[in-house]
Amino acid sequence: MSAGILDGKALAGRIKEELRCKCGHLVRAPRLAVVLVGDDPASAIYVRNKERDCRECGIDCRDHRLPADTTQEALLALIRELNRDDSVDGILVQLPLPGHLDGAQVLRAIDPDKDVDAFHPENVGRLLLGQPRYLPCTPAGILALLREYAIDPAGKHCVVVGRSNIVGKPLALLLLQADATVTVCHSKTPDLADQCRQADILVSAAGQAGLITADMVRPHAVVIDVAMNRGADGRLCGDVDFGAVAQRADYITPVPGGVGPMTRAMLMENTYQAALGRESR
Repeated sequence: MSAGILDGKALAGRIKEELRCKCGHLVRAPRLAVVLVGDDPASAIYVRNKERDCRECGIDCRDHRLPADTTQEALLALIRELNRDDSVDGILVQLPLPGHLDGAQVLRAIDPDKDVDAFHPENVGRLLLGQPRYLPCTPAGILALLREYAIDPAGKHCVVVGRSNIVGKPLALLLLQADATVTVCHSKTPDLADQCRQADILVSAAGQAGLITADMVRPHAVVIDVAMNRGADGRLCGDVDFGAVAQRADYITPVPGGVGPMTRAMLMENTYQAALGRESR
């Protein structure tokens, strides 16, 4: 048996093509402001990918690149300026920020209507209540992949490895709202392997290469690998031992080409929704 591939790259391409058509019907192109502080190489790559996605969707992407020694007040002043700018529909602050900056305060400063990452406390609260303004991008991308391949979480046992505010916690909420039974595991979970073997849908977002091995996966499970790591050979890899796990699972996401492109496609969707909301006000 070899698992079917949940092809996030292909689905993201179709979503972006649909968005290009929808954005073309707006009075003006949606505008996304991307704030990058410092010169972290991985962050720079992510920003370039987002710029390319914007071009493909007909979204106007405006970069705001600040030096690594930017002060908290200078960064907050830029956020306030972008909040006031009626031509800006979405604001994205690329994380992680340099260590001297208070990331939580920066995220709280973004206008919730322009918070297309859905990280603002108001948007997190709306998600908890089942009344989201925007869906957080990575969890939304995972749910979209499951829908594309007719994998219904309802009645399934979903195990999420990782409890971050970006993936683990919001994904658990969305899966609960989709009528799944959800277990969230983390570094203090005893016998992680046993927990994982109970999963109909197993999602790993721990950021630890080789964490999920074949003996931790029940036959016919669906395996979603969110992580992006560098293996000992320098190649990109996820948390999952892809080759071995693919022999047990029914479906699996590749790394790269699985969740990553879907995350960026959902960011584009949120930016379009922000612009659509502006036009309707």
